[in-house]
Amino acid sequence: MTDMRRLVLLRHFKSDRSASGVADHDRPLNTRGHEQGPLIAAYLVHNALVPDRVLCSTAARARATWDLVTRHLPKPPLVALEERLYEAEPETILDLVRETSQKAHSLLVVGHNPGLQQAALMLIASGDVEMRERLREKFPTGALAVIDFALDEWRKVHPHAGRLDRLVTPRTLSEEPD
Repeated sequence: MTDMRRLVLLRHFKSDRSASGVADHDRPLNTRGHEQGPLIAAYLVHNALVPDRVLCSTAARARATWDLVTRHLPKPPLVALEERLYEAEPETILDLVRETSQKAHSLLVVGHNPGLQQAALMLIASGDVEMRERLREKFPTGALAVIDFALDEWRKVHPHAGRLDRLVTPRTLSEEPD
């Protein structure tokens, strides 16, 4: 029987570009970015998407994103800060995914564009056509792409092996009726 692996790609929340004299790596989140945390965390919990393991970019905005999410999780997963995720090419993201412990069935990666969007597009081969087209057009801040793999080991993940299960943005979550 084939096991499943689930990869969740989370682009950091909205950052403050107006902070003058602040290096890109050290840019903080802005007000809207802080508001996105509870929405995404609630979605992860409500949809049973809380991962077994997290890889997070070392950039301040990515760390702040994960900190906001983890505050709302019942049991925060093990997180590793990963320098290679900052300004990562899609191949680097794929390498990091392949290095993931086999004990983890779900992995969440907190990172940046364009790498995350390119990695998602590289990895998916199927899923809702309209959703895949939305991903191709834009992967906004705070977006969450959930990609499933019919594989039993992370090291077997390869381009076009995944199915896009869902694409969620803070905007679509805040527009949904209760």
